Amino acid sequence: MRLRVCILALSLSVAMPSALAQSLPAPCEGGTVFEDRNGNGRRDPGEPGLAGQRVSDGRGIVLTDAQGRYTLPLRERGSQFVIKPAGYRLAARADSGLPDYWLNTTLGEGPALKYGGMPQAAPTCRDYPLIPEPRKPRGGELDVLVFADPQTKSATDVGYYRRSIVEPLRAQRKGRAPLADLGLTLGDLTHDDLSLYPRINAVTASLGVPWLHAPGNHDLDFDAKDDEDSLLSYRHVYGPDTYAWEEAQANFVVLDDVVYRPGSKPEYIGGLRPDQFAFLEAYLAAADKRRLLVLAMHIPLFDAAPGRESFRHADRERLFGLLREFPHVLVLSGHSHAQRHVYHNGDSGWRGAAPLHEYNVGAACGAFWSGIKDAQGLPDATMSDGTPNGYARLRVRADAGYALSWHPAPSAGRALGTAAVANDYLRLYAPKALRQGSYPIRDVYANVFMGRDDSRVEYRIDGGDWKPMRRVAQPDPALLAENARDDAAAQLRAYDRSATATPTPHLWSVLLPTDLAVGEHAVEVRAFDAWQGEQRLGTAYRLLDAAP
Repeated sequence: MRLRVCILALSLSVAMPSALAQSLPAPCEGGTVFEDRNGNGRRDPGEPGLAGQRVSDGRGIVLTDAQGRYTLPLRERGSQFVIKPAGYRLAARADSGLPDYWLNTTLGEGPALKYGGMPQAAPTCRDYPLIPEPRKPRGGELDVLVFADPQTKSATDVGYYRRSIVEPLRAQRKGRAPLADLGLTLGDLTHDDLSLYPRINAVTASLGVPWLHAPGNHDLDFDAKDDEDSLLSYRHVYGPDTYAWEEAQANFVVLDDVVYRPGSKPEYIGGLRPDQFAFLEAYLAAADKRRLLVLAMHIPLFDAAPGRESFRHADRERLFGLLREFPHVLVLSGHSHAQRHVYHNGDSGWRGAAPLHEYNVGAACGAFWSGIKDAQGLPDATMSDGTPNGYARLRVRADAGYALSWHPAPSAGRALGTAAVANDYLRLYAPKALRQGSYPIRDVYANVFMGRDDSRVEYRIDGGDWKPMRRVAQPDPALLAENARDDAAAQLRAYDRSATATPTPHLWSVLLPTDLAVGEHAVEVRAFDAWQGEQRLGTAYRLLDAAP
């Protein structure tokens, strides 16, 4: 090993300018993982090294010895990281507030990139302090905040992110109790302006929650010449693009699944690299199958449209093969600026014992921070499927069972007209008045934000019997009406008009009867959420007597 280090040091002295080579120490290929009992980030007397801990370069995994020592060769423009084990926490990095679990290595000059790439630094050893964390009470749940696509394109958008998403969450905090145990952002932190990362991180860090990130297609260095260097600026701030993190209730694998193809149309596609499969194979070989395995990524595994390969099918098939023997798997993805639940089966190449659940999470920015503003100056931002912008929450039990919920931003959906009423679970849209005895051609629509193909959605009129509604693949009518208002306006109603309504997979409808008495009639809808139980919302319409 000493010979290999010396050879690498010699090669560096040849490759670098002589003055720089003299200023850099010989690269170090190891370090220690230790128990940081007082949480000060240093190894003090009495703090033991931890045996059997895993350190990775994103390809292979090495284990620490009995004294907590590890050896891992450095990779040029690589990222080394410790896989945080359950029962420990990590200190926050001073420069960003992010969990301190990685070391970037840049042994020579990298490509010149607009946003800086990964600056050259002296190769060094890295010790990883793990801070013991008290165990939760038996049966305690893991609480995870899930954001997708904050997609800020300016300092103004960062302000929207802070006021629309983060500050309402902070207001929920009670005393010193943490808001959540963990946070995830599923890519597209910015909209191509990577200089905004420090501002975004400061906002997210104010939540006081350890936060993990996956990169998205708008987090790329678009001036990079290949996929290999396309995340250097991202990794300089956020560390590895593929890594694992463990809690007592769940194991998390965060994946860069954006393959950059400069000069191609489109210039990126969903997929995984060979080194990522090598890491997955090494990690999953020893992963605890009793825990929930959560895969967090940006581009969904399902195709965006029939016949369009938006995630490489060969990579998906290989990934599914690695996951097949795991009984508890959840995939979290973003990218769509809409939300839906997909249950993979044989049609998409999944061969597991039960369908594989992928939750395609709605965007924090909704429809790119578009739409008219409310009294506080926050844009409506309703997504193209009619879902209000917001964030998700994942709660995981000790038995690997989990619950999901969607939490609309307080400003979301306020502009969608007087024909719509909404709560945090669903939106109803119905006409205000119909002629008594007219042919029944108008529906009440229920957009169930977390609705699935098998969701049970029912309605009743004037407190009568509950009857089923039918799921329809149509655009959300409230958003269609907003599109019409934008079209009819002679002046701009907002900086960016609302998203164009597209068919949503979670819309139900039923014809409203016109053979009832003249006057107002109450309409009540209930949806049975798989995790949050029965949710109800009501509206009303009037039947009027009219003559031809």
